[in-house]
Amino acid sequence: MKKIIIGNWKMYGDPAMAAALAQSIVKNTAGKANNAQVVICPPAILLPHVAPHLSGSTIKLGGQDCHIQPDGAYTGDISALMLKQAGCTHVLVGHSERRKFHHEQDIDVRHKAARAVKTGLIPVICIGESEEERKAGKTKDILAQQIRECIPEEAIQGDFILAYEPVWAIGSGKTPTMGDISDIHAYIISLAARRTGMDSASIPVIYGGSVKADNAREIMAAEAVSGVLVGGASLKAEEFCRIVAAAT
Repeated sequence: MKKIIIGNWKMYGDPAMAAALAQSIVKNTAGKANNAQVVICPPAILLPHVAPHLSGSTIKLGGQDCHIQPDGAYTGDISALMLKQAGCTHVLVGHSERRKFHHEQDIDVRHKAARAVKTGLIPVICIGESEEERKAGKTKDILAQQIRECIPEEAIQGDFILAYEPVWAIGSGKTPTMGDISDIHAYIISLAARRTGMDSASIPVIYGGSVKADNAREIMAAEAVSGVLVGGASLKAEEFCRIVAAAT
């Protein structure tokens, strides 16, 4: 299985910056990403400024969120079909910032993932515990609940990615130990295999949480880690390309 490297640009950028960053990533990873599947997820309004620069490359385009309905009177939202028509192949669902700032629950994530699959997109289903839950020793309980409730029937035996992002590590500069990451990923894979009936080896679980060029190689070398979900570091072409190179 190729390592999966997803860059989440969050709410940053403008058309000129997006085009330049996409061009730089394509140029500097050409011929060097054979062992990785790279996906970049710009803000929705910047998708048309990025898509043309990925044409002909192996780099895929992703959305940061989608609505549970195919269309409708949902002001400010974006549908999975709109993302697909903009050139996307993937979409993040259930990112911790969506859960925190938009109060999304597991059932919302489940419906979004289902809509993505029905539309022909690969959902990147984000799960992870908060610092309070971690300190209370509830990490595995939270993850078990999220896996049970966030993976839809439509994704069983289908194409989906799980992203473990401990909320307490995002943007904090903190990361769990490599042993902890491996243990948690193995636990997630075992639960997901039980939930879906899929072979454990075919369930990708990537890690997100203060991933940088300096720690990406070590993280991706850890057992049961299928890749990384990169936040702030994906906005810096040189650093993101170093992360892609680390997959080799």
